[in-house]
Amino acid sequence: MNIYVSNLSFAVQDEDLRGFFAEYGEVTSAKVIMDKFTNRSRGFGFVEMADKEGAEKAIKELDGATVDGRAIKVNEARPKEDRPKKPAYSNNRW
Repeated sequence: MNIYVSNLSFAVQDEDLRGFFAEYGEVTSAKVIMDKFTNRSRGFGFVEMADKEGAEKAIKELDGATVDGRAIKVNEARPKEDRPKKPAYSNNRW
């Protein structure tokens, strides 16, 4: 199951994210998303867990938990096609 984690402290790294979820089951991947220009955390990440039951328990127990002074938001990640589309940037100045 793929899990979306937001409102992360900018100090949280991949291994920290993995550690938050490891007690709930096997974490197959954990990735904090980095800004491609500044190489700083964007404050969110994704965790992939092998076991659906463990993932659901982690979501339930970690959603709203305080990590580095911030209340994190944890929920099941939605597939890319389910997200609302952003309008394309236009350079036209009409």
